[in-house]
Amino acid sequence: MYGWIWRHLPGNAWLKALISLVLVLAVVYVLFQYVFPWAEPLLPFNDVTVDNQ
Repeated sequence: MYGWIWRHLPGNAWLKALISLVLVLAVVYVLFQYVFPWAEPLLPFNDVTVDNQ
């Protein structure tokens, strides 16, 4: 998959690396802004049981 993306990006290796970095940053932004907040109530990370002893 990554090879396919790399071959289809325009430009030389430096431009491809820059475009790849921008694409990765865009994916990370979308994950943190939209996907993780949507999925957070569905995940059991806040279901912590601690006894007061």
